[in-house]
Amino acid sequence: MITLKSPREIETMAAAGRIVAGTLALVQRHVRPGVSTEELDRLAEDFIRSHPGARPSFKGLYDFPATLPSAKRILREGDLLSVDVGVWLEGLHADAAATFAVGKVASGVERLLQVTQDALAAGVAQARAGNHVGDIGHAVQQVAEAAGYSVVRELVGHGIGSSFHEEPQVPNYGKPKRGARLMPGMTIAIEPMVNVGGPDIRTLDDKWTVVTQDGSLSAHFEHTVAVLADGGPPRILTTAD
Repeated sequence: MITLKSPREIETMAAAGRIVAGTLALVQRHVRPGVSTEELDRLAEDFIRSHPGARPSFKGLYDFPATLPSAKRILREGDLLSVDVGVWLEGLHADAAATFAVGKVASGVERLLQVTQDALAAGVAQARAGNHVGDIGHAVQQVAEAAGYSVVRELVGHGIGSSFHEEPQVPNYGKPKRGARLMPGMTIAIEPMVNVGGPDIRTLDDKWTVVTQDGSLSAHFEHTVAVLADGGPPRILTTAD
């Protein structure tokens, strides 16, 4: 069932979203070769919990053991690190993600990161009252595939609110005017995952880490947005301001 949020609930989600944005900025400042993802996870959790009433959304979600969904490893020069952050505050969640380059990266990586951010922006722009979920996915897919990349199909965006995962699902592909109709008060997480190679992925033995099937590089960016009543662009809830 799709739930519509009141203005007060959207303000609460925006407050959670500001903590999400601050967490991502903190993690980005500490991403460098030699740092462990376990250390970044600890930094993120401490920062989130320093805000009264806030807690990490992911810790305990589906038995997930940490704050940031990431394998425990030491970052190396040339790595790409995808960081997904969720925050619960006063009964509501906000969710965002970003991908960070570790040190000097291979040629073409910056283009992948930019295209994925452009795909996110294109999807967000379609999150208007009267449009459909398919309009978002189509916009994301068009940007990614025009650049010669593919979009992951097995993992999708989602509604978000009092539950971390709500209806509707928001795929990163689709056809315009298909799927659920967007209504004022809907809050959704839009999250393109763009691969240099094919779209297929696989999950490692830890049951959490997802990698591309062909070993190609992948990037992931995400925002939580609220659909507004005026039919204009949505409000991005996971920003610092």
